[in-house]
Amino acid sequence: MKVLVFVALLGFASIFCQSNPERVITVEQLKQRLSAGDSNLIVLDVRTPDELKGELGEIKDAINIPLQVLEEKLATLENVKDKEIAVVCRSGARSARATSILVNAGFKAKNVSGGMLEYNRK
Repeated sequence: MKVLVFVALLGFASIFCQSNPERVITVEQLKQRLSAGDSNLIVLDVRTPDELKGELGEIKDAINIPLQVLEEKLATLENVKDKEIAVVCRSGARSARATSILVNAGFKAKNVSGGMLEYNRK
């Protein structure tokens, strides 16, 4: 039952974030801002540490806080609360949920559309 509720919440968060353009950043936009050295942008990867070692790799200088512990680790992000946070995961579902958590906590967060799968395609 808990799994079904979690999946439903992920689906809702994904739909909310994808339907709200203010809460989405494309891979192209992310890469442009990273290559320009945008100091107002922080990348938060919500995958597990094991996933970062996998075939999709990781984004240089990204902060890693897995979705499973994000709510209890929000205080570690207080020093970047004035910056925009691009939230990424494998495909965009977990990062959509993480984006909702961050926005509800007062952060300026956007979901990276398509996640690391899309990031590695471009």
